[in-house]
Amino acid sequence: MALRIHFTEIDLARTRVATRMDPLWELAASLHRLQSRRGRWAYAEWYRGARIAMREQKLERALRTTLLPLYPRAAYFPDFLTPPQTLGDLKGGLDELLTTAPRRVGEEIELLDQAVGAPSWARRLVESPERAALVQALRAYYGAVVAPYEDRMTARIEAERTARCRGLMDGGIEGMLAGLGPTMQWRRPVLHVRYPAQERDLHLNGRGITLVPSYFCWDAPVSLADPELSPVLYYPLLHEQPPPDAPLGGALADRSLTELLGRARAAAFRATANGATTGEIARAAHVSASSASRHATVLRDSGLITTIRHGAAVLHTLTPLGASVLRAATGAASAPAPPSSYSRVNSPSPTRSEEPNRPSPEVSKE
Repeated sequence: MALRIHFTEIDLARTRVATRMDPLWELAASLHRLQSRRGRWAYAEWYRGARIAMREQKLERALRTTLLPLYPRAAYFPDFLTPPQTLGDLKGGLDELLTTAPRRVGEEIELLDQAVGAPSWARRLVESPERAALVQALRAYYGAVVAPYEDRMTARIEAERTARCRGLMDGGIEGMLAGLGPTMQWRRPVLHVRYPAQERDLHLNGRGITLVPSYFCWDAPVSLADPELSPVLYYPLLHEQPPPDAPLGGALADRSLTELLGRARAAAFRATANGATTGEIARAAHVSASSASRHATVLRDSGLITTIRHGAAVLHTLTPLGASVLRAATGAASAPAPPSSYSRVNSPSPTRSEEPNRPSPEVSKE
């Protein structure tokens, strides 16, 4: 199955990558991760922490009876749960959810019921008190399960944006589209997207599209259902499986931070401020490629940079912690700052899909 996104020249000019994560979308995608074993290795640390946090904060009942039934790992869940007006702002998104027109809420709950079956109480979400209770549960879940990982998520998304900017500089918008990863293939003028729900065509017709890299999205890209919204495509970041002897925890990071002193490593650290390959780090620090790789490993283990694959090379970029350390060390106001907001957007049919229509009402067992 595939989603085919058709571009005109105007659409190519209006294509962009979101500048920050969408908190309510990541909340939804994290709930999907709790319902699936697929990709569990990539989120193993998060999954363990999430289960502990939910147990300690007594969120397990709300998760089982309220959240999972509204966010099934299936072909559809209501668009009003991820409002496009959020601009990457959790508070703004929750406020928008509270003020959604009751008629729209009722229509989307009916679509959910037709697709996978809605819980009987869900129809009461047309009433403000019921939605206020839902928002309270969402806020508590986000604070306990998603918020502790915001820095890591931001680092990965910023690294992906840097890689896409490299593609843009090397080959224009089409070069950027061609490097989106194994789930998407650019064959001018169509972007072919792996999409398990159904065969679909989306004609942008001059509206352009916003590409949103997502930390918790797994395997297949996802789009919204309402055709009246501007086009958007949430797509998964690539996760590389660590070697079996990879160290865990923060002890290694604490030790590695003490090793950052020294000319070569400081030069390597500064080189990553705007994104750098291992070869570029080697040239900036005047060291061999193998030495540059070792410096990058220490910086990465210290939590100061993150690394992703970019074609045949790897690209190293600062994490939020690394940017703060560099600004403090150099007094450089030009070190990368937190990204600004973006506008959310959609898909052309009444289905959005992450995985086949196999909803689960409970957290999957290990």
